[in-house]
Amino acid sequence: QVQLVESGGGLVQAGGSLRLSCAASGRTFSSNAMGWFRQAPGKDRDFVAGITWSDGTTRYADSVKDRFTISRDNAKMTVDLQMNSLKPDDTAVYYCVAASVGWAYDKWGQGTQVTVSS
Repeated sequence: QVQLVESGGGLVQAGGSLRLSCAASGRTFSSNAMGWFRQAPGKDRDFVAGITWSDGTTRYADSVKDRFTISRDNAKMTVDLQMNSLKPDDTAVYYCVAASVGWAYDKWGQGTQVTVSS
């Protein structure tokens, strides 16, 4: 089993930045990719960004391209999400996720709240 623990959420003004971090432990060798999803109040969970452990291939949702950057540290088994130029629409609970195979995410963290004020 892979355990995922998020940190770094909080309150920020529009235009500001936040950095989320996810620490993975357990059978991390069994995961191919890591990523972030988010869920705003009353909405579905949406994909934000993903990255593979092996070669660092990344994927982003169109809504965050050029503003968010995902990175990983294989030695520390951490995945970070640097969020710049934040907008009120980015307000959501952000979840760290892991994919056992391909980009099929099947492990979820508890989530961390990000609130962007206007």
